[in-house]
Order: sequence, then structure tokens, then C-alpha cells
Amino acid sequence: MFRDRVITAIALIAALLAALFWLPPIGWTALAAAVLAAAAWEWAGFARAGPGGRILYATATTGAGLAAAYGSGLAEGGPGLLALAPLYGLALAFWIVGAPLWLARRPAAPSPALVLAVGWIVLLPTFLALGQLRNLGPGTLLAFMGTVWVADIAAYAVGRKFGRNKLAPHISPGKTWEGLYGALAATAVYAAAWIGLFRGATPAAVRDLPWSPVWMIVLIEALAALSVLGDLLESAMKRQAGLKDSGSLLPGHGGILDRIDALTPVLPAAALVNMV
Repeated sequence: MFRDRVITAIALIAALLAALFWLPPIGWTALAAAVLAAAAWEWAGFARAGPGGRILYATATTGAGLAAAYGSGLAEGGPGLLALAPLYGLALAFWIVGAPLWLARRPAAPSPALVLAVGWIVLLPTFLALGQLRNLGPGTLLAFMGTVWVADIAAYAVGRKFGRNKLAPHISPGKTWEGLYGALAATAVYAAAWIGLFRGATPAAVRDLPWSPVWMIVLIEALAALSVLGDLLESAMKRQAGLKDSGSLLPGHGGILDRIDALTPVLPAAALVNMV
């Protein structure tokens, strides 16, 4: 099991870096669409859809995403239209208001239509943000993804060593408040290093402010907190559907959603900040 996790992780990292820096925009869009299709297939499982329903949902979701990517110029390498901002804003509003309410109430049997609608709010902005941030520069997208990875690794390490108080015991028993504090501390250091070493990849809305290092830390801390919400929401969805993993596509890692859950709130928010 551990061997499978390590091999899969190495293969995923190598494939991501190669695609991120070498694929043309159309190729990156195609790859992101494949991830979107797989994620939508798995999300339909949260609504207890059968194979036919999963195919229909994945097809409709991917088609909508590609239409938006081509219509906004993202597929050709463009910076994206301002018309995308309301979509990112809707996603951010969901993560700030809707997701915490869902986690607080933990509906035992949510409406399948509601679950599928939430899937569009979660997945489509993430797909478009993958294109938009990559078009701004592969390093920009990688840096925002790095925020999630730093938070995740720090939360795991600190939680494993010092974790005592459960963050959400009924949703994800392994997460602790101590792990969250460790994640916030690590990402604060990451933010300071980012603005010091890679100022060009810093959003202009932050870079041009007085005391920009402080605001960069605030932004990254907010994104780190959002990443935790993404992880918890996916865990809640799996529990409500009676699933251990979102899928079995990645040996030792479960499904696509199990790997990108923390990215789903972060990337649309990052794309929105870069549009300001």
C-alpha cells in the first residue's frame, strides 16, 4: 500500500511538472478537461448515481467547462475574460458561506440534484482557474498549488506529532486543531519566502499595496484555511454517500477528488485575486 502511494505520487508529480511547463495551452486545456471529467464522474457518485448517470454528468460538466474555456480564450492561452469573475466570486461565496453550513448541518441524505449542483460550483471554477493561472505563468499556478501542499504536509506532520484536539471528529477524525495551526504557521513562512524570492508571481493587487508582505501573508493564510474546507467538504460528501474513497483511479491514493479536494477552493480564489 505504502509502496503504491509513493510510486503513484512520484509519477503524478513528474507528469504534472512536465505538462505544466511543456504543454501548449490547448494541450493543458485537454489535460485539465480529462481531470475535470474524472472528477465529475466521481462527484456523481456522491449523489449515488449509477454508471449511466455518472457518464451523463461527467459529459455535461466537461462540455460546459470546455465551452467556457474556449469562449473566454483560456484554451488559446489568453488571460481570461472579466466575465469569469462572477463565476469565481460565486465559488468563493460558496466556500465562505455554503460549505461551512453544509459541514455544520451534515445532511444525512441530501438531494441528489443539490449534490450535483454543488459539484458544478466546485469543479467548473477549478477547471477554469487551472487554465487562467497557468496562462499567467506556469510558476504562478505552481506557487498557488504549493500553498496547498505546504499546508497539507505541515498539518499532517504537526498533527501526527502534537495533535490532541480534533478539528472535525465526525467528518475527518484524523484532523486536529494543532495540525491546522501548524499548517498556518508553515504557509506564513511560505508566503514570506514567496514575496521575497518570487515577487513577479505575486498578484498585482497584493504586490502594489503598502506593506505588501503582510498582505501576502494574509492572502496565503486565507487560502490555506480554504484548502482545509475543501478537504473537509469532500470527506463529508464521501461519508454521506457511504464511500471510503472518491474513486480507485490512483493506486494507493483513491480517486482524483481525493487528490484535488484542497485545491478546489484555492485555485478559483487565486484566479479571482489575480483579476483584481
